[in-house]
Formats: sequence, C-alpha cells, structure tokens
Amino acid sequence: MTSDLLAPLDLAFWNIESDRHPMHLGALGVFGAHSPTAGAHAADLLAARAAAVPGLRLRIRDVWQPLAFGSATREPDPDFDPLNHVRLHAPTPDFHAVAGRLMERPLERGRPPWEAHVLPGEDGMSFAVLFKFHHALADGLRALKLAAGVLDPVDLPERAPRAIEPPRGLLSDVRKLPGLVPGLVKGALSDVGRALDIGASLARSTLGMRPVSALTSAPTGTRRTAGVVFDIDDVHRVRKTAGGTVNDVLIAVVAGALRRWLEERGDCTKGVAPRALIPVSRRRPRTAHPQGNRLSGYLIRLPVDESDPLGRLGTVRTAMLRNKDAGPNRGAGAVALLADHVPALGHRLGGPLVGQAARLWFDILVTSVPLPGLGLRLGGHELSEVYPLAPLAPGQSLAVAISTYRGRVHYGLVADAQAVPDLDRFAHAVSAEVSTLLAACDV
Repeated sequence: MTSDLLAPLDLAFWNIESDRHPMHLGALGVFGAHSPTAGAHAADLLAARAAAVPGLRLRIRDVWQPLAFGSATREPDPDFDPLNHVRLHAPTPDFHAVAGRLMERPLERGRPPWEAHVLPGEDGMSFAVLFKFHHALADGLRALKLAAGVLDPVDLPERAPRAIEPPRGLLSDVRKLPGLVPGLVKGALSDVGRALDIGASLARSTLGMRPVSALTSAPTGTRRTAGVVFDIDDVHRVRKTAGGTVNDVLIAVVAGALRRWLEERGDCTKGVAPRALIPVSRRRPRTAHPQGNRLSGYLIRLPVDESDPLGRLGTVRTAMLRNKDAGPNRGAGAVALLADHVPALGHRLGGPLVGQAARLWFDILVTSVPLPGLGLRLGGHELSEVYPLAPLAPGQSLAVAISTYRGRVHYGLVADAQAVPDLDRFAHAVSAEVSTLLAACDV
C-alpha cells in the first residue's frame, strides 16, 4: 500500500478541527447479547479483525515537500497496534450517556484516526459499539465500508470489473495539447462562475434571517447524544398520502420537531426558518480519490414557523425539488466544492477561520447515512439498532444524522451538552412529529 495525498475537502476537515470541535463522525450500534461476556468477546474480535483491514492502518501525516507544501497524506502506520484503537468499557445502563462523553474526545492525530469503543450493557442482554472515524479519513460511505471490515462477513454481490484503458503515449498527449487549451480555459471560467454563484446564493440565504439562539452556542467541547427509532412504514404512509420522497418526510420531521421543541422551551417560533445543510454525496466508483470525501450539499430553510405539519412537508418538498433542479454543483449548499480551488497551505492557515464561518453558512446539519439492508452481526450477535452521529460545527449546538436499517429509521442526535441539556426532549419531539404527520394524513 502506498501513501496518497488528501483530497482538498479531506484536508479542510483535517485543519478545521480544534480541541473543542473534533471532526470525527460516529455510529452507535446496539447488539443483542447471548451472554454477559459478549462485550469482551466482541472487543477481542474487533481488535483481531482490525489488523487485517488496510484502511484502518492508515495514519495522516503532514507534507512539506515543495510540490505539496502544507498538504497531508494517508500512509500505513508502521507501528499500528489495534489495541490502541479498540477499548472495552465497564458495563453501563445508558449507551448514549457514555457515547456522548466519548464523542467529546478528539482522536489522536499521530496514529490512524479511528476508535471502536465496546460498551457492555448493565443487564447483560446487550452491548453497544461506538465507532469513531475522522472525517479526513472517511465520509459516511467510506466509514461504513471500514466498519463492515470488522463485522461478521456478509455475502455481497460482486460488481463486474471495468476494463482498464491502456495508457496513451506521451507524444500523442502532447499533440493534443493545443486542442485541450480552449477546454481548460472554459473550465476555469466555469469554476469562477460557480464560485460567484455560490457566493451570491450564500449571501441571499442570510437575508431576512432570524437567528435561532437554541441552535447556536459558544464552544464548550461537551457532547450529548440521543437516538430515536420508528418504522419506515410510517414514513411511506405519509409519503404516499401527502407526496414527496422519503427524504422529504424525514427532513420535515426535523422541522416539526424543532418547532415543538422550541415551543416547549418557551421560545418564539414566529418567523423562524433555520438553514439546514443537507449533504449530497458526489462519490462515484473508481474516482481519483476513492478514499476521500466527495461532498456537496443543498441548503434549505426549515419551515419551523409553519403550524401545519403537511404545510411543513410541502415547503420542504418544494425546496428540495428546487435544489435538485439546480443540481449539487450550484447554490449556497455547494460551498464545500470551493475546497478544490484552495491551495494546501491555504487550508492549513485558514482552517480555523473556515470552521468558525460554519455558523454563517448554516444553522443545523441534517444528513443521511446509507446502510445495507442486510442484517449485520458481530461475533454472531445481531445488530438491532444503529444511530449515526455527525460532527458538530463550531458555534452550533445540534446536528441530526439519519439512517434506515432493516425497515426502521434511526435518528442519531448530537448536541453541545451545555447548550442543549434537554436533548432527550428534542428526541421525544421527533417521535411526536411522526405521530402528528400520521394523524394529519388520517392513516
């Protein structure tokens, strides 16, 4: 295995991180236990299997050579020891309480930036595993692949390999240079136009914006997590009655939950429409950076001030259709694409400033993390629940990640523990909003 330079967005994530705002994503998986020692056995399995997963042996190191000055590279860690990454904890009655404290801690940057924490249940009937991966090492899809490497093997359909095109001769490429110049110029102008469009869209997104104090916070470095789970059939009933996609319904649930939560806190919801960043994967098979983040995003206003649940869903649906028509390469949500046009040293010097600017870009992250429909196991113990956990941007107090697994929707909630001491109340608001939508559809 050879080292490779981080893609620009990976480098941005690596440099945005601070002690109070670690840039790792996570997943809390809950497994049924066959015996009180299941957790200890799972920890042993994870450590043994991690040694055989090449992607888990990669560390990130700074690069100061002239042609990549200020960049960083992934490379195999010659001192890799899986026991430094897999940890068995004492039994606990509350997986989320422990997960919140563990999500506070940044990953050690001198070795492969990932961890697996095994949490035995106090009742001996279950255990949980909290996976943490730095965003510079993996996006949601890549993290899923790495985690799958340490779970029990599953049979997945193989894709037919694509034929590799033979290399062209250097002389042939040189002869084609004059014909390539107009295309290069056109591409550069297109990039400038895209940057101007994104900047203008971002400026427009702040017009008339009313800050939501509950979604902003001074950095405290504390974290709290919570989870919500319900049947995907409920989402399909709403979608079939009221229209829209599954994703539209899941986003509308967040909008309704925010409204309910703010009202319970005594906050005014009139005129409140926080901007939600909806990440969009641009990953394609066999891209130049298969391990890197390939992300854009949509930016929409969540209709928190709308009292009608079906009205909220209609507004979300319209906003998502407008974003899809424009595509993931334009609009205020596509700011991440500008990372490709920043030199490596610019990411290193400007990383802290970019992180602080996140609060000017969006108010809350609402992301979807795909999971396979197949049942996953660890040491023969079935995965029953899985809650994705997103990193929290500087200056923000709440992030929402959503996954569907085996017919059930899982909302993973991450919050600043001091800014949102009532995260459980927001979790209840998510469940209540699903019921409200079902009742509104009279199903």
